[in-house]
Amino acid sequence: AHRRGKLFLSIKMISSKASFASKRKLLHLLSPSIFSSASSLPENNPITATTIKKTTPSTISSHSLSTTTTTPIVELRQYHLHPSQTAHYTQQTTLSSPLRTSHLPLALFAYPETGSLPLNTAFHLYHYPGGLSERATLRTQLAKETEWKEYLKNVKGCMMEQRSGIFVEAKIGLDDVKGLKYYVDNPRKDGGATDSTKSIIELRKYQLQLGYDTVPKFLSIYSQALPYKLRAPNTHSTTELVTVLVSDVGSLNTVYEVWKHGGSGVDDADGGALMHCGMEAMEQSRQSSRGIQEWREGIAEIAK
Repeated sequence: AHRRGKLFLSIKMISSKASFASKRKLLHLLSPSIFSSASSLPENNPITATTIKKTTPSTISSHSLSTTTTTPIVELRQYHLHPSQTAHYTQQTTLSSPLRTSHLPLALFAYPETGSLPLNTAFHLYHYPGGLSERATLRTQLAKETEWKEYLKNVKGCMMEQRSGIFVEAKIGLDDVKGLKYYVDNPRKDGGATDSTKSIIELRKYQLQLGYDTVPKFLSIYSQALPYKLRAPNTHSTTELVTVLVSDVGSLNTVYEVWKHGGSGVDDADGGALMHCGMEAMEQSRQSSRGIQEWREGIAEIAK
């Protein structure tokens, strides 16, 4: 397996083509990306940190990850913008945000800061508790709005490419991994944050080998090793695993970890909130987990 780093000020990701091998491996490619918050868009980055509780290892039960019309889904939409039009797109999207969030369950709006994904790509992450049918209904309602039609007219020329993928959240059995719905329902922002203390989202993408049993095997190994990573000594207090996503429509056997680092954290001497650099928090937590034998063994098993 290969590993590559990517950064978004708000997300981290990995991508590659799936391949076959005579001796099946679970992991084909791992590559992270990091995103930053896109702008001052209301509720544009509701993913915020809480202190991770110490947990004990847990296992994942075998279950289907395919969706029905009522299975909660997550949609990841990507808009590759012309560099000269990114500012205009951000401005128009900010102005139209009240309309968007009144119709759609937006969990994240961000741009990649670094990594393997193209810069000037706007990422929108939506969580639909009602599944595919709810997505269709809400998007149809929004499309009828005159203000929305005007917004699309204003930003259409900014886009060079559009992509959409449907994911489901993996049930990994840890209470501390709250899932996207929690953050949609409880939006919070980094009040008072500067560019050096903003939170970031790390989107780590695992591209697995093809096969019906590949994802369940990966999740079984991953879920048993993950608690050791989360409770690693010296893990930064703002580091939080938001959710684990598994592809359902689009690329096959793709798994994303969505991590949040930095921003506000309650850890000063008086219990007050301090602001933390997301990049520094991420690096501290990554270094901490690398020394945990159980996590290293889990990743080694996945990479066999």
